[in-house]
Formats: sequence, C-alpha cells, structure tokens
Amino acid sequence: MQNQIERNLLALNQKINNACKTYERKLSDINLVAVSKTVAAENILAAIKSGCKIFGENYVKETQEKWPAIKQNHPQTKLHLIGHLQSNKAREAIDLFDCIESLDSEKLAKELQKEIAKQQKNPEIFIQINIGEEQQKSGIAPQAAHDFINFARNECKLNVTGLMCVPPTNEEPSPYFALLAKIAKENGLTKLSMGMSADFSEAIALGSTHIRVGTAIFGER
Repeated sequence: MQNQIERNLLALNQKINNACKTYERKLSDINLVAVSKTVAAENILAAIKSGCKIFGENYVKETQEKWPAIKQNHPQTKLHLIGHLQSNKAREAIDLFDCIESLDSEKLAKELQKEIAKQQKNPEIFIQINIGEEQQKSGIAPQAAHDFINFARNECKLNVTGLMCVPPTNEEPSPYFALLAKIAKENGLTKLSMGMSADFSEAIALGSTHIRVGTAIFGER
C-alpha cells in the first residue's frame, strides 16, 4: 500500500501544481488536508512517509483510537476536525485537534470557549458555512455569517481564522466557492477550506487555502 499511496500523492501533487500555475496561485499557499476517516493507521503512516503533514478526521472517537500513538512518533503532524462536532465532545476535540473546521452553532462556540480556557490551548477555528442552504447539512447560513463570525471572535474570543464549506452534490461548485471567498474577504478571514478530490482545481482557482482530499490519496473507502 505504501507504493500505491506514494504514487497517488505524486499524481495529486502534480495536479495541485498544475492548478496553481493555471490560476496563478502560489503552491506554498495551498495546504493539503489528507482525509483519513476510516483509514487504517498503517496507511496514515504511509502517507506521512510520503510527505503528508495535515490530516482531516470526521469523528472524535475514531481519532482517539488511532491518533495518540501516531502523534507520539510523528509530533509534527497536524490534525483537523472536518466533521460535525457535537457540543458534548468539545473537551475531547480541544484535546485532540490543532484546528476545528466545523464550528456551526452558538452552543458549540460557547462550549469550545470553555474548554479552550480550561485546557489553555488555542486551536485554529474555521466556521462551517452551509453554502447551499441545504437542510441536511450543518453550518451557518450565508446571510447569517457576518453576525456569527463576530459572535465567535468577539464574544467567545475564539481564534477564528477561516471558513469551510461543502457545496451541493451534483452542482457546479464554483459559484459556491466564490460566495465563500466573498464572505471571507468581507470579514477579514484569509483561510478557506474548500475543494475535495473531485473539485479541488476549481477551489484553488477561487482562493482555497485548504483542500480536503481522501479518495485521491487512499482510494475508495
């Protein structure tokens, strides 16, 4: 599997490089978040060996089971929570993750504030925007983004540095990426987590700084 992951990453990095050249982006501004949900520890280690530095996990419990041992031997790796976070898991999330990309409610913001104070940590926080206003998805509605960003930054004193979104499936993603970039710019945020295996080139074109890629690295789940 090591060789396959290495080959996948070589091909992926070439595509990222090509997209940066095409859209006049600096390669150093693009952070690859390797989505390791349901991926076995040995395959995560293969990705680390092949140069991956940032990993995205969806679930607190799975992260607790896999990552402490990996982190012990590879303390340079960074962990991003990219899945929905229940407010009752805030303590564990602050303990585990360097960045939480999925802040999506006032209740969660307040719980994160409490835990950050208790644990004396300062993780990066991205706010998840429900960019397509889909009922089945978590996130803050685009029209409510400005007020929520101010609440999280000013009232909860969270280290809000960016926004995250998942555009509607089977729709052209570019208008949604453009809207997220507009909201970020209006609120002085420089980091954008948008773009996955199928649409990261479009995301890079529209200002993404963090692309979340799983399948193109680890294969189909």
